Amino acid sequence: MRSRTSHRRTPRTAQRRVAAVALAGVAALIATAVQSGAATAAPDTAPRTASAAAPGSESVELTPAQRAALMRQADSVKAGTAKDLGLGAKEKLVVRDVLKDRDGTVHVRYERTYDGLPVLGGDLIVQGDTAGEADKVVKASRAAVKPATTAAKVPAAKAEAQALSAAKAEKAADADVDRAPRKVIWAAGGTPVVAYETVVGGLQHDGTPQELHVVTDATTGEKLYEWQAVRNGTGHTVYSGTVDLTTTQSGSTYNLTDGARGGHKTYNLNRGTSGTGTLFSGSDDVWGDGTPSNAESAGADAHYGAALTWDYYKNVHGRSGIRGDGVGAYSRVHYGNNYVNAFWSDSCFCMTYGDGSGNVNPLTSIDVAAHEMSHGLTSATAGLVYSGESGGLNEATSDIFGSTVEFYANNSSDVGDYLIGEEIDINGDGTPLRYMDKPSKDGRSKDSWYSGIGSIDVHYSSGVANHFFYLLSEGSGTKTINGVTYDSPTSDGLPVTGIGRAKAEKIWFRALTTKFTSTTNYAAARTGTLAATGELYGTDSAEYKAVQDAWAAVNVGTRSGGPGGGGTTFESTTDVAIPDAGAAVTSSITVTGRTGNAPGNLQVAVDIVHTWSGDLVVDLVAPDGTAYRLRNRTGGSADNINETYTVNASSETANGTWRLRVQDMARYDTGYINGWSLTFP
Repeated sequence: MRSRTSHRRTPRTAQRRVAAVALAGVAALIATAVQSGAATAAPDTAPRTASAAAPGSESVELTPAQRAALMRQADSVKAGTAKDLGLGAKEKLVVRDVLKDRDGTVHVRYERTYDGLPVLGGDLIVQGDTAGEADKVVKASRAAVKPATTAAKVPAAKAEAQALSAAKAEKAADADVDRAPRKVIWAAGGTPVVAYETVVGGLQHDGTPQELHVVTDATTGEKLYEWQAVRNGTGHTVYSGTVDLTTTQSGSTYNLTDGARGGHKTYNLNRGTSGTGTLFSGSDDVWGDGTPSNAESAGADAHYGAALTWDYYKNVHGRSGIRGDGVGAYSRVHYGNNYVNAFWSDSCFCMTYGDGSGNVNPLTSIDVAAHEMSHGLTSATAGLVYSGESGGLNEATSDIFGSTVEFYANNSSDVGDYLIGEEIDINGDGTPLRYMDKPSKDGRSKDSWYSGIGSIDVHYSSGVANHFFYLLSEGSGTKTINGVTYDSPTSDGLPVTGIGRAKAEKIWFRALTTKFTSTTNYAAARTGTLAATGELYGTDSAEYKAVQDAWAAVNVGTRSGGPGGGGTTFESTTDVAIPDAGAAVTSSITVTGRTGNAPGNLQVAVDIVHTWSGDLVVDLVAPDGTAYRLRNRTGGSADNINETYTVNASSETANGTWRLRVQDMARYDTGYINGWSLTFP
């Protein structure tokens, strides 16, 4: 039954109410998904610790015109910025995004070119008092962009054939070259080299559109990397009850165009797999009846989810639209036939939803809509490559914000929780798709970091960041929130005290938009979130310590009080580039306030980003110059070093300047000291 809304309408924009009825079986799905435990109200978003964010450190909402002006300003001085950064004469900067803090600090994100060629993995962020001023910089790659040549020895046809072969190996259907090989500089894998980037279209094995990027060394013909640019997840329609939608009236016809949110439109693909299909429209201002058999119901859910996500980013984080430019993406529903998925695509700047098995369960729930739209946010900001550890962080970011948008919605029919796709029966037993409190409960996701986690599917490596975010928000142990019982473990067996979701979401957003780059891995994510927390709450705050503890609880870095949960930690988060087969470099920490000698169990936590850790010799150098060998070219072909060493330094005076000394002993691979710490138990 349809009923007209009582909301007054402007001449062009209307608030439209969705008439919805209970779907058969939905209540049962909800009951199955919610675990045992007495129902309680959702915790308010007040922080659990006393620290308040520094007033000047939070981002302000920029109008599209203000953002455009800042980007023009950054663009006008980019040559000077490049010079300040020490970039070579052939390197140019391209402005991609900008944010501004309340105290006037401006964060500008750049892409880079070399001799006119795009530098993949060359993105960077500068922070200063004005747009383009580089007081601080975060780089995706510390390696100097100085390829031996920009000339290709391998013909483009070989790169094209290699890309098609990679697509076929993934059982892609109708694979064909979407974009012919273009010459680029590949800087994300160590020493920058000239390469080809080829994009293959078609369909992935599950029917998802394919945009497979394959990078081929233009000198040797070796495949260097590949990733999918279409980001996807899984979910079914959530019964959201009767909700308000903002629509547009044209004459006597209404359509699903949200003029209040950047012109977001919702289209009906009607089982098609390309184009936009038909914009939802009708003669009345009521959409759907809450059943999947009515095509408008899925359109209403998608439109509602997009509006919630837009409002969340604007009202909580001050971002107008996922690109920050006030322009809305668009949604497409009823994609394909029996398509059990949803996805985000940069190429159309849109979210797309299938109807699920039997075309009876549209994947248009609140958390799925927010998840997909958040892939667009990540693309517009950090640009986390959808492969390896950066891909896991990309996927986790969408889960994190899918969850926070669901809490923000405050919808009594779909209360906020830390379960992803909790209303889905995709497993056939009513269980959620993913669990943030203990990711391994889904049977595939990982609770904690381990070397090699970057080699698994990004939907499962994402568990590390999902678990971190839950622990940071709510803490470890058993608790019940909105009727769902959680029991979150830690990798070191030590407890974590949460700081509240409101603070955790601001920390993650700030890290994503001002610290993360295309190549950020878990170690760098720890560094980025600590930097963001330090700016918001101070480096001596309870929040800063909680971030350290939550990462340590998922096996990334050390605890604020050291491995045993007590003691004093001194930390350096300054990046130091390690030259390829060059001289040793050092990073320093000054220890003060200690008495007597260092302990016999001094904890040295080392975080080095490097594409071949077997090249490295690592020493701890005491204030008197005594060196303690931590690592001597061990580790084989593994990348990165993220390890805590115990050193008997009892003969050394504790106070003074300690140094971490690192030398790369072989050619071809590069990296940098991402950070390190000394903990005195």
